[in-house]
Amino acid sequence: MLNQDAYALGAAPSAIREVFEYGRRQAKLLGEDKVFDFSLGNPSIPAPDAVNEAIHTILKTESSIRVHGYTSGAGSDELRTAVAENLRRRFGTPARPEQIFITCGAAPALTSVLEAVSAPGSEVIAIAPFFPEYRPFTNFSGSHFVPVMADRESFQPDTDALAKAINAHTQAVIINSPNNPSGAVFREDVLKDIAALLRERAREYGHPIYIISDEPYRELVYDGQKVPFLPNLYEDTVVCYSWSKSLSLPGERIGYVYVPGAATDSRELFLAVAGSARMHGHVCAPSLIQRAVAQCIDSLPDLSAYDENRKLLYEGLTESGYSCVRPDGAFYLFVRTPGEDNDRFSRRAMEKNLLVVPSEPFGVSGFFRLGYCVAKETIERALPVFRELIR
Repeated sequence: MLNQDAYALGAAPSAIREVFEYGRRQAKLLGEDKVFDFSLGNPSIPAPDAVNEAIHTILKTESSIRVHGYTSGAGSDELRTAVAENLRRRFGTPARPEQIFITCGAAPALTSVLEAVSAPGSEVIAIAPFFPEYRPFTNFSGSHFVPVMADRESFQPDTDALAKAINAHTQAVIINSPNNPSGAVFREDVLKDIAALLRERAREYGHPIYIISDEPYRELVYDGQKVPFLPNLYEDTVVCYSWSKSLSLPGERIGYVYVPGAATDSRELFLAVAGSARMHGHVCAPSLIQRAVAQCIDSLPDLSAYDENRKLLYEGLTESGYSCVRPDGAFYLFVRTPGEDNDRFSRRAMEKNLLVVPSEPFGVSGFFRLGYCVAKETIERALPVFRELIR
């Protein structure tokens, strides 16, 4: 007998991936210049030169056995030390290597933390709109997934709505800023209000309520925006990070969990994260990329291409009559669907080989997501198609 929950999830593939795969098929039939694919958050800027240089140097100068051998289950000492030093230097947090667990990307980081905080009858809250995989990650960890809608005009978290959703079963709240799919950077005053609320409820219920800070887009911000570092605002924060976006390395599957020493039951929580990763086989992340990232830990992306695309797409759409919150981070626009339901609009767009992602998988109705991590020419060719659709 098969696991029916796993079967159901596998038989219902990601809406984002479905659109992406359709685009690949159409591109083979018609040519890539005839398909306008805004579906996937796949970085379109190259990795910094420092990454490729580090990989070449490691391969040329070091023992193949060492380069391709196992690291410790929690990651190499070199990378864990580099991450801790980077966090201390940038954010003033007293991070130590033994508080860092290296993972095969952000997904294993999230699933390991979610399982670590799961308890019988527990609930985990996510601010909608949210990354669709939060739902299966949470449910398969043993907790119940609870979405709480953000303010639909700004996509900042709604503290009043959050307060109504929190109860004695709440174990954690997932915070994703810069946000996928809206591009919103959550304001510090809003995050401080959330921290105060969670402290109050934790005292009331007699157990910690953790913030799980999902930060793959931390470095992708524009117009001088700053992303508050949540462990500095709320002591019971656990950070999940990935270099997929900041170093354009999604295919290398490398990230980490940071469990600050100030978090309640910090050491036990770290060991629970490690145990969850072990149960799922998410230990010993790829050795070569661990070594390379350790050598270019301070490298930052050149965001000029994303910023140019952001402005071009936002201005082109709003001038055409679409409504959209101007994104401050990540590389997505979350656009209000004009005058009809999402499925019909997305089907009409698909007929013109314009690929958008309807908002329902993100926990919100009435919007669609566009990833502007594409070639500038794709946006320029797509804007007339967007104008046709809104007439």
